[in-house]
Amino acid sequence: MKKGKKLYEGKAKIIYATSDKNLVIQYFKDDATAFNNQKKSTIEGKGVLNNRISEHILSNLSQIGIKNHLVKRLNMREQVIKLVEIIPIEFIVRNVASGSITKRLGIEDGTVLKEPLVEYCLKDDALGDPLIAEEHIYAFDWASKKEIEKVKKMILRINDFMIGMFRGIGIKLIDFKLEFGRIKINGRNEVILADEISPDTCRLWDSITDKKLDKDRFRKDLGDLIPAYTEVAKRLGILHEQSNVSAVNVTKLSSVKKKSK
Repeated sequence: MKKGKKLYEGKAKIIYATSDKNLVIQYFKDDATAFNNQKKSTIEGKGVLNNRISEHILSNLSQIGIKNHLVKRLNMREQVIKLVEIIPIEFIVRNVASGSITKRLGIEDGTVLKEPLVEYCLKDDALGDPLIAEEHIYAFDWASKKEIEKVKKMILRINDFMIGMFRGIGIKLIDFKLEFGRIKINGRNEVILADEISPDTCRLWDSITDKKLDKDRFRKDLGDLIPAYTEVAKRLGILHEQSNVSAVNVTKLSSVKKKSK
């Protein structure tokens, strides 16, 4: 599939047009950001790992009936995805208290929640992706009540599946971020899962040691991020290919090139 002009560039991905108006190419960058883009680095190989991990998870979610934007992976860094109208809300799903909620509410890090907690953030970098209430979504017409009710049902199904999937490979799913988009399917407007699901968007802890296997390694300067992401991919059983980056060989990809800002 021929790559056309660049339509959008975010912090971690670039979207390109294709000859099909309903499909775009999603390119995974090596850029790493944290704290609302205040901390930045380029981490060689991160995009390769996120592409593979996200493809694996979204493909498995499709098999249990969760419609999403993934069509197919093109290569080590690119996917063909359906063009959707992104709902401007980030849906944060928490199973264990960690990160911002512990500071905001004074909750001890690692507190297991009685049931999954879903929080909403307005997707706006300039405002720092502020936490919002469900009432805000309806008041400002960011999504309809019917759409949010459908999204919440999908979120619980996704969470149940992912908890089980990661538990089976010795990883605890602490929390994760989801995004959804609108698309026409058979002439009807539907909401489907979009964006990516990867260690960039999830908190993943080793079940025994609580070792962080996600972007908190970058946020908190816990050591190289690539070995942790590679460990997740290995446990998921998806590092079978060899490529010009040696299937994200740890010794070659653990170097971090920091941008001066």
